[in-house]
Amino acid sequence: MKNYLAAAAALLSCSLVLADDATSIVVLGIAQDAGYPQTNCYQPHCMRAWQDPSLRRMASSIAIIDEPSNSKFLFDATPDMREQLYDLHSAAPDGEFSLDGVFLTHGHMGHYTGLMHFGREAVGASAVPVYAMPRMHDYLSSNGPWDQLVRLENIELRMLADGRPVELNSRLTVTPFLVPHRDEYTETVGYRIDGPDKSAVFIPDIDKWAMWEMDVRDIVRDVDYALLDATFFKDGELGGRDMSKIKHPFVAESMELLQDLSKEERARVIFIHMNHTNPLLIDGSPEQAAVEQRGFRYASEGLRLDL
Repeated sequence: MKNYLAAAAALLSCSLVLADDATSIVVLGIAQDAGYPQTNCYQPHCMRAWQDPSLRRMASSIAIIDEPSNSKFLFDATPDMREQLYDLHSAAPDGEFSLDGVFLTHGHMGHYTGLMHFGREAVGASAVPVYAMPRMHDYLSSNGPWDQLVRLENIELRMLADGRPVELNSRLTVTPFLVPHRDEYTETVGYRIDGPDKSAVFIPDIDKWAMWEMDVRDIVRDVDYALLDATFFKDGELGGRDMSKIKHPFVAESMELLQDLSKEERARVIFIHMNHTNPLLIDGSPEQAAVEQRGFRYASEGLRLDL
């Protein structure tokens, strides 16, 4: 049986320094699609970050760094991808490590628009593998400006299928799985990542847990790390807006649903993808303390999770 206590302890590491022969996940961004602070937000919760750049946070993204194969893989291409690729380069330098794939979750602003940085106006990349589900694949292939990236071979699209594993090498497998979400242009997936010793799921966007055919409690029990949608902390967060029309599971709801998990199982849950209104973005907030008191965790940029 897996040593889940060791898995929980691994969550405490925030260093991007790699150990010998390490395979790990690193967190490159934790905010909702538009980042933190958000455009045109001049309320106190955003002003603190406008005035202090050290408090700003990038859109949610993670990467795998696999030192034995000198390869790295990005999950979601956010509007902050320029800075995130720099952070990834700092941990796993280009030239020593190659970017061997980008896995996209869906076609919302914060999850694919960073692909523009691979284009002729920017890096002019050559055949970066981009993994996408069928609707996402077709969307990129047939809509400008993304189809130009395909025609100029800046990116090389690779089709995914629900539940079909992609073997990256002998130590790493990535499996997409469909999740319910607001799918105007593309389907939405989460990813299961299986490393040499540990496993993770990455679900930055999903509708209410009850709308999914899967039981998230079973998902958490089956992996070492569960990076889950934390867009909003609780109902009422958006002032006068009717949040019943916004289908994301609130952090408060997720904690209630998962509270009966064991202490070790709750320690696997890492909340990510936080809207600019979410107080989990504020270090030292009562909401951060509440998450920790109930045995859960919240993501931070630079967090490293050994696989």
